[in-house]
Amino acid sequence: MSDSPFLATRRGKFTLALLCGVAFLDFIDASIVNIALPAMQRALGFSVAGLQWVPSGYLLTYGGFMLLGGRVADLLGRRRVLVAGTVLFGAASAAGGFAQTASVMVAARMVQGLGAAAMLPAALSLLTTSFREGPERNRAFAVWGGMAGAASGAGVLLGGVLTDGLGWRWVMLVNVPVVVALLVVVPLLLPDDRRTARLREFDAPGALLVTGAMLLLVFTLVKAPDVGWGAVRTVGGLAGSAVLLTLFVLNETRSAHPLLPLDTLRIRGLAAANVTQLLVLAGGAAMFFFVSLYMESVLHYSPLRTGSAYLPLCACVGVAAGVTSKLLPRFGTRPLIVVGALIGSAGLFLLSRVPVGGSYVTDLLPGLLVVALGLGVVFVSVTAAANSGVPANRAGVAAALLNSSQQLGTALGLAIMAVLAADRTGHLLKLGTDVPHATTEGFQRALLAGALFTVAAAVVGLGVRNSRGDEAAASLAPAPAAAPADTTV
Repeated sequence: MSDSPFLATRRGKFTLALLCGVAFLDFIDASIVNIALPAMQRALGFSVAGLQWVPSGYLLTYGGFMLLGGRVADLLGRRRVLVAGTVLFGAASAAGGFAQTASVMVAARMVQGLGAAAMLPAALSLLTTSFREGPERNRAFAVWGGMAGAASGAGVLLGGVLTDGLGWRWVMLVNVPVVVALLVVVPLLLPDDRRTARLREFDAPGALLVTGAMLLLVFTLVKAPDVGWGAVRTVGGLAGSAVLLTLFVLNETRSAHPLLPLDTLRIRGLAAANVTQLLVLAGGAAMFFFVSLYMESVLHYSPLRTGSAYLPLCACVGVAAGVTSKLLPRFGTRPLIVVGALIGSAGLFLLSRVPVGGSYVTDLLPGLLVVALGLGVVFVSVTAAANSGVPANRAGVAAALLNSSQQLGTALGLAIMAVLAADRTGHLLKLGTDVPHATTEGFQRALLAGALFTVAAAVVGLGVRNSRGDEAAASLAPAPAAAPADTTV
C-alpha cells in the first residue's frame, strides 16, 4: 500500500461516498415510510393494529439478522454479502411499491430489513478496513456519523415530499434506481474479498439461537405497548429471549468456529460503546417519533411541512460531525461521547416543554438544533470507539454489534416511551382534560424520558475506550476455555 492516505485519492473519496450511500439507504428506510402510513392504510386496507407492522416489520428483521449478516460478511467476503443484501433490498422495495394488499407490503418490509441486515455491517466493516487508523479514519467516521444522524430527519422530509408529490408508493420505489446505481458502482470501487468458508466453519446452532433471540426480543418490544408490559405474552417473550441468548453464549464457548467469538467482547470499551449507542438511540427515537406526532396532530402541520421542519437538524448534525473529527485526535472519544450525550439530553429536555399552541421557531427549533449538535458528536465518537482496536477479521462482527445496539435501542425506546405517553394522556382524558392538552402532555412525558435515557448514555460513556484514532488493531489472544460471566453486551 502506498504511504499516501487512501482518503486523499479520488478512489478513496468515491469509496467513502459509496459506503455512506449504502448506509444512508438503510437508515433512511427506517423512517421514510412513517409519513406515508395514513395513505397506505387507505389504499391497502390496513387495520390500525396491522399498520404498525409497516415500520416494525423492517425493524424486526433488520435488528434480528444483523449479527448473522456481520459474521457471514467476515466469512464469505464483505463485497459479496453487500451485493447480495443490496439485490434483496431492491427487489423488496419494488415489491412493496407495487403491493396491492397489506400482507404483501408487510412481507416486503420484512425482506427489506433482511437485506439491510446484510448491507449495513458489510459497509461499516469495509469502511473500517479500507481507511487507516488516525486522521484518515476519523474523517471517514465523521462522514459516516453525520450521515447516520441526518438520515432519520431526511427520511421524514423525503417521505413528506414523495407522499405529497408522486404518491405514497414512491417511498418504496425511490429505492430501486438507487439500488441499481449501487450495484453498478460496487464492483468498480470495492476489491473482491471473496472467501470460501467450509460448512463446518459456520456456526449453524449459534446462528439459529442468536437470530431467534433477537427476533423474539425485538418483536416483544414492538408489541409491548399494545399488549402491556405485565402481560403474559410480554413477560414470556422477554424470558424466552433471555433463555435463547444464554444458550447462545453457552454454544459460543464450546464452538470451534463461533458466530460471535466471545473474545471480541473483551476488546476494551467495546461493550460500553454498544450500550451507549443503544441508550442514545432510545432517546433519539423518542424525539423523531413524538415531535413528528406533535407537529401533525397538535400543530396540524402537513406531511411536507413536518418533514421540512427537520432540515436544520440534518444540517446541524453534519456540521457537528465534521467538527468532531477535528476534536477526536485532541480529546479522544470518551469525553466527546459524554459531552455530546449531555448536550443531546439538554435538547430533549427543551423539547419536553413544548406547549399546546407551540411555535416552530421558539418552541421546536432550539431543541432540535441542540439535540442535533449532541447526536452529531455522539454518533461519530461512538463509531470510532466501537471500531478502535478491532482486528480486520472481526470488523464485520464489531459492525453488526454496533448496529444491532442501534436497532434494539430504537425498539426499546419506542416501546417504553409509547407506554409513558399513552398512560399520561389516558389519565388526563379521564380527568376531563381536552384532547390537545392531554396529547401534548403525553408527548412531553415521553420526551423527558428520552432525555433521561441520554443522560444514562453519558454515564455509560465513561467506560468507553478513549481512542484518538491512532491505535493499531488489537491482536486477540485465543478465547479462554470458559468465557467470563460479564461478556454479554
